[in-house]
Amino acid sequence: MKALVVDRPETGQAARAAFRDFAESELPEGDVLLRVSHSTVNYKDGLAVTGRAPVVRRFPMVPGIDLVGVVETSDNPAVKPGDQVLLNGWGVGETHCGAYAPRARVKADWLVPLPAGMDPAEAAAIGTAGYTAMLCVMALERYGMTPDRGPVLVTGAAGGVGSVAIALLASAGWYVAASTGRPEEQAYLEGLGAKEVVPRDRYAGGAARPLGKEVWAAAVDTVGSKTLAGVLTEIKYGGAVAACGLAQGMDLPASVAPFILRGVGLLGVDSVMAPRALRLEAWARLARDLDRAKLAAMTTTVGLDEVPRVAEAILAGQVRGRVVVEIGR
Repeated sequence: MKALVVDRPETGQAARAAFRDFAESELPEGDVLLRVSHSTVNYKDGLAVTGRAPVVRRFPMVPGIDLVGVVETSDNPAVKPGDQVLLNGWGVGETHCGAYAPRARVKADWLVPLPAGMDPAEAAAIGTAGYTAMLCVMALERYGMTPDRGPVLVTGAAGGVGSVAIALLASAGWYVAASTGRPEEQAYLEGLGAKEVVPRDRYAGGAARPLGKEVWAAAVDTVGSKTLAGVLTEIKYGGAVAACGLAQGMDLPASVAPFILRGVGLLGVDSVMAPRALRLEAWARLARDLDRAKLAAMTTTVGLDEVPRVAEAILAGQVRGRVVVEIGR
């Protein structure tokens, strides 16, 4: 089968993906064989495909961290041939072959049933980015954050997580401010429900002082590093930030002042190893709460052969919203 594959690189070379014939026998062990219909291109996929970061840790590797498909064969009684399923995380596309091929062999425990009323393309459009956005919303809710507390800020707003987070928060009644370095996307962000657009430069340089003016009741941060540090200084007393990304970096050059003087909560959100119960809850909420028209407005669709181009574009900040990959297109 034709697949996008990262083979072991030569010494000193980056592990970059290329199309080649890939035998089904090369797929790793698993108790379920899937026919893959859709995937996506996330920021992590961009890193894996281009070799810009050591995302791939086992070779040969088929990238693609999001997978939607149909069960062809199963050795697990909980999953039956013909079942429509989706998969996010669990090291797929990093240490276990992923979605950029017509077939995938995976573990049944990793699979989530396709939610009722949601078609495969919609599930792919949501993907890891949308599922992570919902985990962020749920984390804020568990911390006690509600729209009556004040406005919420979303950083990296034009990206996949940011776009879905804006749509979810706006539908839940929040006043949403969108932080972006792409002012040309203002109409797009407002269409998703943002009431205000904040220039990325306000936070990209980090925290000017340990505490700033109290502005935001809560925030969803997809950027990390100096941006997260800057956002923390403007969170209101008792507020919280759900942090899920590191596009700017893994460091956090921040002061403890927001935490010990304002009682701000920093809520780490992981989507890769999240337990099954949390995944099922998140996908049920997405099926119920995400405006499908807004999802369609943030989504473009490409074929598998276009993934390398999109991977470069997403790392360059030239992709907004979500990109669905039709594997058989």
